[in-house]
Amino acid sequence: MAKEGQIGVGGLDSITSAAQSFASRGPAPVHLWNPPYCGEIDMRIAADGTWFYQKTPIGRPALVKLFASVLKREEDRYFLVTPVEKCGLVVEDAPFLAVEMRREEAAPEPPGCSPALHFRTNVDDWVVCGNEHPLRFESEPRTGGLKPYLHVRGGLWAKVTRALFYDLVDIGEERMVEARRMFGVASGDAFFAMAPAESLREYG
Repeated sequence: MAKEGQIGVGGLDSITSAAQSFASRGPAPVHLWNPPYCGEIDMRIAADGTWFYQKTPIGRPALVKLFASVLKREEDRYFLVTPVEKCGLVVEDAPFLAVEMRREEAAPEPPGCSPALHFRTNVDDWVVCGNEHPLRFESEPRTGGLKPYLHVRGGLWAKVTRALFYDLVDIGEERMVEARRMFGVASGDAFFAMAPAESLREYG
């Protein structure tokens, strides 16, 4: 077994080849793969969404998308996986960023639902926010504000950019949640509370 941090270019090449073999067939079924752990790879996803390999940014978007397609989370650890190997990597915050949002323009169905929110990630996946892909809002002690995240798949989340967070606040509304008035955002038939309405202030 390779020692932690000692997986080299050969191991990365095998992961790349495996990911490429699935790329033309749709999303890789990483949730079905449980290969043996092969050690850590010198790869890191920074808090701003930049992928690094051996401390150098990966400049090819297509390569980042390829690695993202075989990314898997197990408890609080992240791995690049193939049917035959699993290599750990470091994720500083969330593995993805939500960088674009569109609000469904057509009349929502069924009547009474809110327009659905569609998000694009930094690896060009489109995710429709709802009960299966919820938003969550975490407190940020350093600033006193909130950090929003969108669930993408299999325990993998995208941090919503600050600009989109302001957009969410702009379309926010108040609703009663468990006998308490909350401020939040609706998408389809789901409502995601940000904070108690009485504690609203300007997040920065």
